[in-house]
Amino acid sequence: MKVKTTVNGQVYERETVPYKTLLHFIREEIGLTGTKEGCAAGECGACTVILNGKPVNSCLVLAVEANDAVIETVEGEGAGNELSDLQAAFERHHATQCGFCTPGMLMSIRDLLRRHPKPTVEQIKAGIEGNFCRCTGYVQVIEAVLDATGQSAKKGELKHVS
Repeated sequence: MKVKTTVNGQVYERETVPYKTLLHFIREEIGLTGTKEGCAAGECGACTVILNGKPVNSCLVLAVEANDAVIETVEGEGAGNELSDLQAAFERHHATQCGFCTPGMLMSIRDLLRRHPKPTVEQIKAGIEGNFCRCTGYVQVIEAVLDATGQSAKKGELKHVS
């Protein structure tokens, strides 16, 4: 089957089998390997991409379902070798450790920031609730999002975040 899709502003047209997931299509057919496979069951969020303006677990979407779609992956987050403001904030706040969950986390946050340019801590928590991080916890991630949006946490606000 032929799939034609726009990924990070570039049009791709590839032949694929009907059972290939969007995750594997992006990684294997297009060659963008930033999107990661964690659980292959839609539970961890490592494979989150933005499909037609909405975050999805790409391990649960068939590539053929993305025909004529617009997709954003983590590779489209920065500009060339330059980090986006969000990526730079992640670096400043050490919001990554192993980095495996980071691409999906960034895509979920990108969606959140489109809907809420100055999110509250509660909105950030809700925005990343489908993304699991086993290394850093979430305090640094929340701090990075607040920093990237010109905000900071109130005293004690992040005390019970884990």
